[in-house]
Amino acid sequence: MPTFGLGTWKMSDAEAETSVRTALEMGYRLIDTATLYGNEKSVGKAVRESGIPREEIFVTTKLWPTDFFSPQAAFNGSLSKLGLDYIDLYLVHWPIPLMPKSVWQQLEKIYASKKVRAIGISNYDVGDIKKLLQYASVVPAVNQIKFSAFDFEKEILEFCNDKHIVVEAYSPLTRGTHLGDATVAALAKKYNKTPAQVMLRWCLQHGTVIIPKSSHSERIKENAAVFDFEISSEDMKALDELS
Repeated sequence: MPTFGLGTWKMSDAEAETSVRTALEMGYRLIDTATLYGNEKSVGKAVRESGIPREEIFVTTKLWPTDFFSPQAAFNGSLSKLGLDYIDLYLVHWPIPLMPKSVWQQLEKIYASKKVRAIGISNYDVGDIKKLLQYASVVPAVNQIKFSAFDFEKEILEFCNDKHIVVEAYSPLTRGTHLGDATVAALAKKYNKTPAQVMLRWCLQHGTVIIPKSSHSERIKENAAVFDFEISSEDMKALDELS
């Protein structure tokens, strides 16, 4: 699984297709969508028409709560909309209030069919994961959660690491609401980077996979330029304390 990708939440079909094309051209190889987003069709089209071998692109989509009574049908629908032979990662979008065991068992059957390469969860806290692990035959590969220097859930991160569950950070830029924070701005100046790049680098140094969402080509490019510097342990601690 790539450590860096593109989120497509709240993107229209046209916006998602253009953004995914741009991201793939710039070297992105992880694309995140969901049934809820309503743009699986355009995401799949951009992936298929990219000219990049399918095995080099990691595609994630998710099961929405209204489909909990028919996970197989929902998965088949997503696969059809994407127009792909398989999905790399299929997530339960939110903790399940009804029939949690049967839903996960259905995902395990889908996983066994080889139509999806990995299954996981999203928005699960430690308690939710502990309940899941009581009956899961397949440990979730990923827990996608809201994660940033301003949403630092250390307990979840450490628990997932202990269980070998990858933490994937959505909204790592807090949807832009904290880019003007004084601590972030000072560190951006220190490292000669943008505030967004500092926030993304912080996530990477905590061992998470990140999927910042942007439909602007210049920001898609900017967001990816985070592998040529390292935040010191002292500065990491300062960022840790922002949440």
